[in-house]
Amino acid sequence: MSKQFRYTAVLSIAGSDSGGGAGIQADLKTFSALGCYGTSAITAVTIQNSLGVTGIHRIPADIVQGQIKVVMDDIKPAAIKIGMVHSPELAVAIAAILNAYPQIPVIFDPVMVSTSGYRLIESNTIATLQKELFPIASLVTPNLDEAEILAAMKISTVGDMKEAASRMTQSGCNAVLIKGGHLKGTDLFDVYLDKNGIEKIFSSVAIETQNTHGTGCTLSSAIAAFIGLGNDLGTAIEKAKLYVQQAIISGLDVKTGEGHGPLNHFFDSQNLIKHELNLNTRLAILPKSPDC
Repeated sequence: MSKQFRYTAVLSIAGSDSGGGAGIQADLKTFSALGCYGTSAITAVTIQNSLGVTGIHRIPADIVQGQIKVVMDDIKPAAIKIGMVHSPELAVAIAAILNAYPQIPVIFDPVMVSTSGYRLIESNTIATLQKELFPIASLVTPNLDEAEILAAMKISTVGDMKEAASRMTQSGCNAVLIKGGHLKGTDLFDVYLDKNGIEKIFSSVAIETQNTHGTGCTLSSAIAAFIGLGNDLGTAIEKAKLYVQQAIISGLDVKTGEGHGPLNHFFDSQNLIKHELNLNTRLAILPKSPDC
Protein backbone atom coordinates (compact mmCIF):
# COMPACT_ATOMS: atom_id res chain seq x y z
CA MET A 1 0.00 0.00 0.00
CA SER A 2 1.43 3.41 -1.02
CA LYS A 3 2.01 6.10 1.56
CA GLN A 4 -0.52 8.85 2.08
CA PHE A 5 0.22 12.41 3.15
CA ARG A 6 -1.64 15.40 4.52
CA TYR A 7 -0.98 19.10 4.56
CA THR A 8 -0.70 21.03 7.81
CA ALA A 9 -4.12 22.69 7.86
CA VAL A 10 -4.89 25.84 9.85
CA LEU A 11 -8.36 27.34 10.32
CA SER A 12 -9.09 31.07 10.42
CA ILE A 13 -12.36 32.22 11.99
CA ALA A 14 -12.47 35.88 11.06
CA GLY A 15 -13.99 38.67 8.99
CA SER A 16 -13.42 39.29 5.28
CA ASP A 17 -11.50 42.40 4.13
CA SER A 18 -12.50 43.39 0.60
CA GLY A 19 -9.23 45.33 0.31
CA GLY A 20 -7.27 42.12 0.88
CA GLY A 21 -4.88 43.42 3.53
CA ALA A 22 -6.35 42.12 6.77
CA GLY A 23 -8.83 39.57 8.12
CA ILE A 24 -9.42 36.27 6.34
CA GLN A 25 -7.42 37.40 3.32
CA ALA A 26 -4.30 38.19 5.38
CA ASP A 27 -4.70 34.96 7.33
CA LEU A 28 -4.93 32.75 4.25
CA LYS A 29 -1.96 34.51 2.64
CA THR A 30 0.06 33.99 5.81
CA PHE A 31 -0.86 30.31 6.13
CA SER A 32 0.06 29.71 2.49
CA ALA A 33 3.33 31.66 2.67
CA LEU A 34 4.42 29.55 5.66
CA GLY A 35 3.60 26.25 3.98
CA CYS A 36 0.22 25.56 5.60
CA TYR A 37 -3.13 24.73 4.01
CA GLY A 38 -5.54 27.52 4.92
CA THR A 39 -9.21 26.99 5.70
CA SER A 40 -11.77 29.56 6.81
CA ALA A 41 -15.00 30.38 8.58
CA ILE A 42 -16.09 33.91 7.69
CA THR A 43 -17.73 35.82 10.55
CA ALA A 44 -18.47 39.08 8.69
CA VAL A 45 -18.05 40.75 5.31
CA THR A 46 -16.61 44.24 5.52
CA ILE A 47 -16.73 47.10 3.01
CA GLN A 48 -13.10 48.04 3.33
CA ASN A 49 -10.03 49.28 1.48
CA SER A 50 -6.70 50.85 2.42
CA LEU A 51 -8.52 53.98 3.64
CA GLY A 52 -10.70 52.19 6.19
CA VAL A 53 -13.96 50.36 6.90
CA THR A 54 -17.27 51.89 5.80
CA GLY A 55 -19.69 49.02 6.44
CA ILE A 56 -20.14 45.50 7.81
CA HIS A 57 -22.49 42.63 7.00
CA ARG A 58 -22.47 40.24 9.96
CA ILE A 59 -22.80 36.53 9.17
CA PRO A 60 -25.40 34.76 11.37
CA ALA A 61 -23.95 32.68 14.19
CA ASP A 62 -25.41 29.41 12.92
CA ILE A 63 -23.78 29.89 9.51
CA VAL A 64 -20.41 30.61 11.12
CA GLN A 65 -20.84 27.56 13.35
CA GLY A 66 -21.65 25.44 10.31
CA GLN A 67 -18.51 26.59 8.50
CA ILE A 68 -16.37 25.67 11.50
CA LYS A 69 -18.00 22.29 11.99
CA VAL A 70 -17.53 21.06 8.43
CA VAL A 71 -13.85 22.03 8.47
CA MET A 72 -13.27 20.42 11.87
CA ASP A 73 -15.10 17.22 10.88
CA ASP A 74 -13.36 16.77 7.55
CA ILE A 75 -10.03 18.62 7.22
CA LYS A 76 -9.09 18.64 10.92
CA PRO A 77 -6.81 21.67 11.32
CA ALA A 78 -3.68 21.50 13.45
CA ALA A 79 -4.25 25.01 14.82
CA ILE A 80 -6.94 27.70 14.83
CA LYS A 81 -6.83 31.49 14.65
CA ILE A 82 -9.87 33.52 15.74
CA GLY A 83 -10.22 37.14 14.66
CA MET A 84 -13.34 39.31 14.46
CA VAL A 85 -16.16 38.06 16.71
CA HIS A 86 -18.91 40.65 16.52
CA SER A 87 -21.62 39.47 18.94
CA PRO A 88 -22.20 37.48 22.15
CA GLU A 89 -24.19 34.91 20.19
CA LEU A 90 -21.29 34.34 17.84
CA ALA A 91 -18.80 33.93 20.69
CA VAL A 92 -21.03 31.30 22.29
CA ALA A 93 -21.50 29.49 18.97
CA ILE A 94 -17.76 29.37 18.28
CA ALA A 95 -16.98 28.13 21.79
CA ALA A 96 -19.65 25.44 21.56
CA ILE A 97 -17.83 23.87 18.60
CA LEU A 98 -14.25 24.37 19.73
CA ASN A 99 -14.82 23.04 23.25
CA ALA A 100 -15.04 19.59 21.65
CA TYR A 101 -11.44 19.94 20.41
CA PRO A 102 -9.44 20.98 23.50
CA GLN A 103 -6.23 19.50 22.07
CA ILE A 104 -6.12 21.95 19.12
CA PRO A 105 -4.26 25.22 19.92
CA VAL A 106 -6.30 28.41 19.46
CA ILE A 107 -4.82 31.88 18.90
CA PHE A 108 -7.40 34.61 19.54
CA ASP A 109 -6.82 38.08 18.10
CA PRO A 110 -9.67 40.14 19.63
CA VAL A 111 -10.35 42.56 16.77
CA MET A 112 -12.57 45.35 18.11
CA VAL A 113 -11.93 48.64 16.32
CA SER A 114 -10.47 49.19 12.85
CA THR A 115 -7.48 51.42 12.22
CA SER A 116 -9.86 54.04 10.82
CA GLY A 117 -11.89 54.00 14.06
CA TYR A 118 -14.84 51.85 12.89
CA ARG A 119 -16.23 49.75 15.75
CA LEU A 120 -16.26 46.11 14.67
CA ILE A 121 -18.10 44.46 17.58
CA GLU A 122 -21.26 45.06 19.57
CA SER A 123 -20.70 46.89 22.87
CA ASN A 124 -22.10 44.03 24.97
CA THR A 125 -19.72 41.44 23.50
CA ILE A 126 -16.64 42.00 25.69
CA ALA A 127 -17.81 40.05 28.74
CA THR A 128 -18.87 37.11 26.57
CA LEU A 129 -15.51 37.02 24.81
CA GLN A 130 -13.82 36.82 28.21
CA LYS A 131 -16.16 34.10 29.45
CA GLU A 132 -16.39 31.94 26.33
CA LEU A 133 -13.23 32.41 24.27
CA PHE A 134 -10.48 33.35 26.73
CA PRO A 135 -10.52 29.92 28.45
CA ILE A 136 -10.19 27.97 25.18
CA ALA A 137 -7.47 30.20 23.69
CA SER A 138 -3.84 29.19 24.07
CA LEU A 139 -2.92 32.84 23.48
CA VAL A 140 -4.81 36.15 23.21
CA THR A 141 -3.08 38.86 21.12
CA PRO A 142 -4.65 42.31 21.63
CA ASN A 143 -3.11 45.54 20.40
CA LEU A 144 -2.91 48.48 22.82
CA ASP A 145 -6.40 49.80 22.06
CA GLU A 146 -7.92 46.35 22.54
CA ALA A 147 -5.88 45.70 25.69
CA GLU A 148 -7.14 48.97 27.18
CA ILE A 149 -10.71 47.76 26.69
CA LEU A 150 -10.08 44.23 27.94
CA ALA A 151 -8.03 45.32 30.98
CA ALA A 152 -10.17 48.42 31.69
CA MET A 153 -7.17 50.75 31.99
CA LYS A 154 -5.15 53.30 30.07
CA ILE A 155 -1.85 52.06 28.60
CA SER A 156 0.98 54.51 27.98
CA THR A 157 4.14 52.60 28.94
CA VAL A 158 5.61 49.12 28.93
CA GLY A 159 4.85 49.01 32.66
CA ASP A 160 1.19 49.66 31.86
CA MET A 161 1.32 46.82 29.33
CA LYS A 162 2.60 44.47 32.04
CA GLU A 163 -0.23 45.49 34.37
CA ALA A 164 -2.81 45.06 31.61
CA ALA A 165 -1.44 41.61 30.81
CA SER A 166 -1.71 40.68 34.49
CA ARG A 167 -5.33 41.81 34.59
CA MET A 168 -6.13 39.80 31.48
CA THR A 169 -4.65 36.59 32.85
CA GLN A 170 -6.69 37.15 36.01
CA SER A 171 -9.83 37.48 33.86
CA GLY A 172 -9.34 34.06 32.26
CA CYS A 173 -6.53 34.24 29.66
CA ASN A 174 -4.17 31.29 29.61
CA ALA A 175 -1.57 33.57 28.03
CA VAL A 176 -1.57 37.05 26.52
CA LEU A 177 0.70 38.89 24.10
CA ILE A 178 0.01 42.63 24.17
CA LYS A 179 1.31 44.24 20.98
CA GLY A 180 2.95 47.60 21.60
CA GLY A 181 3.17 48.87 18.04
CA HIS A 182 1.05 51.94 18.83
CA LEU A 183 3.50 53.25 21.45
CA LYS A 184 5.76 55.93 19.97
CA GLY A 185 9.50 55.32 19.97
CA THR A 186 12.43 53.93 17.99
CA ASP A 187 11.93 50.49 19.54
CA LEU A 188 8.74 48.46 19.79
CA PHE A 189 7.90 46.19 22.70
CA ASP A 190 5.39 43.34 22.99
CA VAL A 191 4.60 41.95 26.44
CA TYR A 192 3.92 38.23 26.97
CA LEU A 193 2.50 36.84 30.21
CA ASP A 194 0.89 33.50 30.99
CA LYS A 195 -1.29 32.33 33.86
CA ASN A 196 1.74 30.77 35.56
CA GLY A 197 3.41 34.17 35.82
CA ILE A 198 5.97 33.60 33.08
CA GLU A 199 6.75 36.96 31.47
CA LYS A 200 8.77 37.86 28.40
CA ILE A 201 9.36 41.14 26.60
CA PHE A 202 9.85 40.96 22.82
CA SER A 203 11.57 43.97 21.24
CA SER A 204 12.05 45.09 17.65
CA VAL A 205 13.06 48.22 15.77
CA ALA A 206 10.21 50.45 14.60
CA ILE A 207 9.85 50.65 10.81
CA GLU A 208 8.61 53.90 9.25
CA THR A 209 5.98 52.95 6.68
CA GLN A 210 2.32 53.37 5.74
CA ASN A 211 2.14 49.70 4.76
CA THR A 212 1.04 48.18 8.05
CA HIS A 213 -2.56 47.22 7.27
CA GLY A 214 -3.23 43.72 8.59
CA THR A 215 -0.13 43.52 10.77
CA GLY A 216 -2.04 42.20 13.80
CA CYS A 217 -4.00 39.67 11.76
CA THR A 218 -0.79 38.49 10.12
CA LEU A 219 1.04 38.10 13.43
CA SER A 220 -1.70 36.01 15.07
CA SER A 221 -2.18 33.82 11.99
CA ALA A 222 1.60 33.32 11.71
CA ILE A 223 1.72 32.21 15.36
CA ALA A 224 -1.09 29.72 14.62
CA ALA A 225 0.72 28.46 11.53
CA PHE A 226 4.02 27.95 13.33
CA ILE A 227 2.25 26.11 16.16
CA GLY A 228 0.47 23.94 13.59
CA LEU A 229 3.88 23.12 12.14
CA GLY A 230 5.00 21.76 15.51
CA ASN A 231 6.65 24.70 17.29
CA ASP A 232 6.02 25.48 20.95
CA LEU A 233 4.26 28.75 21.76
CA GLY A 234 7.37 30.77 22.59
CA THR A 235 9.18 29.70 19.43
CA ALA A 236 6.05 30.31 17.35
CA ILE A 237 5.81 33.89 18.65
CA GLU A 238 9.47 34.60 17.90
CA LYS A 239 9.23 33.15 14.38
CA ALA A 240 5.95 34.98 13.71
CA LYS A 241 7.39 38.33 14.81
CA LEU A 242 10.38 37.85 12.51
CA TYR A 243 8.08 36.89 9.62
CA VAL A 244 5.95 40.01 10.11
CA GLN A 245 8.99 42.28 10.36
CA GLN A 246 10.41 40.88 7.12
CA ALA A 247 7.01 41.12 5.41
CA ILE A 248 6.81 44.81 6.37
CA ILE A 249 10.36 45.53 5.17
CA SER A 250 9.72 43.68 1.89
CA GLY A 251 6.66 45.85 1.21
CA LEU A 252 8.15 49.24 2.10
CA ASP A 253 8.49 50.50 -1.47
CA VAL A 254 5.08 49.36 -2.75
CA LYS A 255 2.00 51.58 -3.03
CA THR A 256 -1.34 49.78 -2.79
CA GLY A 257 -4.25 52.21 -2.52
CA GLU A 258 -4.22 55.69 -1.03
CA GLY A 259 -4.10 54.73 2.65
CA HIS A 260 -2.41 52.04 4.71
CA GLY A 261 -1.09 49.39 2.36
CA PRO A 262 -0.61 45.66 3.08
CA LEU A 263 2.46 43.66 3.98
CA ASN A 264 4.34 41.54 1.45
CA HIS A 265 3.21 38.15 2.75
CA PHE A 266 4.99 36.21 0.02
CA PHE A 267 8.52 37.62 0.32
CA ASP A 268 9.85 34.07 0.88
CA SER A 269 6.88 31.77 0.44
CA GLN A 270 7.09 28.03 1.11
CA ASN A 271 5.61 25.09 -0.75
CA LEU A 272 2.76 23.38 1.09
CA ILE A 273 4.36 21.09 3.68
CA LYS A 274 3.29 17.43 3.59
CA HIS A 275 3.29 14.97 6.48
CA GLU A 276 2.85 11.23 6.24
CA LEU A 277 -0.65 10.22 7.31
CA ASN A 278 -0.86 7.36 9.77
CA LEU A 279 -3.38 5.93 12.23
CA ASN A 280 -1.89 7.77 15.22
CA THR A 281 -2.09 11.12 13.44
CA ARG A 282 -5.72 10.52 12.56
CA LEU A 283 -6.71 9.47 16.07
CA ALA A 284 -4.98 12.48 17.62
CA ILE A 285 -7.30 14.93 15.88
CA LEU A 286 -10.65 13.23 16.38
CA PRO A 287 -13.20 15.28 18.41
CA LYS A 288 -13.61 14.72 22.11
CA SER A 289 -16.57 12.54 22.99
CA PRO A 290 -19.48 14.50 24.57
CA ASP A 291 -19.48 11.94 27.37
CA CYS A 292 -15.87 12.65 28.40
